[in-house]
Amino acid sequence: MNPVWIITGKEIRDSLRNRWVLAATLLLAALALSLGFLGSAPTGAVKADPLTVTVVSLSSLSIFLIPLIAMLLSYDALIGEIERGTMALLLSYPISRAQVLAGKFAGHLIILTLATSAGYGLAGIALQLAGGGFDSGAWQPFLLLIAASVLLGAAFLAMGYLISAKVKERGTAAGTAIGVWLFFVVIFDMTLLGILAADTGQMITAPILETVLLFNPADIYRLLNLTGYENTAMYAGMAGLSGQLSLGRPVLLAAQLLWIAVPFAFAAGAFQKRQI
Repeated sequence: MNPVWIITGKEIRDSLRNRWVLAATLLLAALALSLGFLGSAPTGAVKADPLTVTVVSLSSLSIFLIPLIAMLLSYDALIGEIERGTMALLLSYPISRAQVLAGKFAGHLIILTLATSAGYGLAGIALQLAGGGFDSGAWQPFLLLIAASVLLGAAFLAMGYLISAKVKERGTAAGTAIGVWLFFVVIFDMTLLGILAADTGQMITAPILETVLLFNPADIYRLLNLTGYENTAMYAGMAGLSGQLSLGRPVLLAAQLLWIAVPFAFAAGAFQKRQI
């Protein structure tokens, strides 16, 4: 059997044993259900499908939760085993560092995908049943939300692996991971908002703003979900923006994939050079 799949299977079994999948699934399902049912009152007035309103709410709140789950999965993936001495034992077998890294990343990505798909998917089914019918049109933005959530989680997984490959202690990895998470989900947008308020539209034009947003995977995730479909754009108050946005869905998807590939490539390079 391919060593990569052996490592992948081990990571999945470890996560199942530690009940990571169950905990993350229940957390995401509870979040989606609570937002869906709390938003049921306004949906009755405007005749919006509960899934559409849930997508709008989850697009903002998942930015905090999905990256945090990804960071908790990955920040000690390498440094943890190095400190315990198990990495040296693992590399004594006929397996390369690239295969170890790829197997671990694939295992954690599968765990994140299962938790996100099951948590949001079950909540979506429950909301549709509670709403009294199945609307296939409402599932399109909801499925985009799930796919975009997986990509967002993969980007932060890659950043977590980069941190784990670079730092010398597990505690340092935890602190750095929280700092990176805080920067991308809170500080980046607050700083950008302050700059925009001070600029008052004099120097920062719409194309410049769009380019700046591509430097944050959380903002790419928000744009994908809130401007991807007419209904979600309307209920998010971004219908005008979606019509003026020059960044199409392919560009946003390509940018998000770069946020996965680039940190992972740097993590692979750092892990290859690391003394174990």
